[in-house]
Amino acid sequence: MNGLYTIILLILSNVFMTLAWYGHLKLQETGTSSNWPLIGVIVFSWMIAFFEYCCQVPANRLGFVENGGPFSLIQLKVIQECISLGVFCVIANILFQGTHLHWNHILAFVLIICAVYLVFMDKS
Repeated sequence: MNGLYTIILLILSNVFMTLAWYGHLKLQETGTSSNWPLIGVIVFSWMIAFFEYCCQVPANRLGFVENGGPFSLIQLKVIQECISLGVFCVIANILFQGTHLHWNHILAFVLIICAVYLVFMDKS
């Protein structure tokens, strides 16, 4: 069960992080934050990122093998990166309608899935 909770929390944390990193660009595009000083945009992003940490830290604690979870430190990182790219693609396509996946992006994701496979491969 810890593995499932870890994955769910990592998905949630990456939604918040992607919004913190790129959401301000959409706000600027719509004119909402066009007149904000850079420090205002940074603080706004930090406020969103707070919720990312509220999900990320428990995900890593629950999922880490030394805390009774099923994943090694390296496995947690590779899972997080894979989820991060998937979440980014979904949010980018929703917020930024002109963003499209091309063949090289799909190939890159296939290679990332290969990396996940390699990280979880039996070491013996």
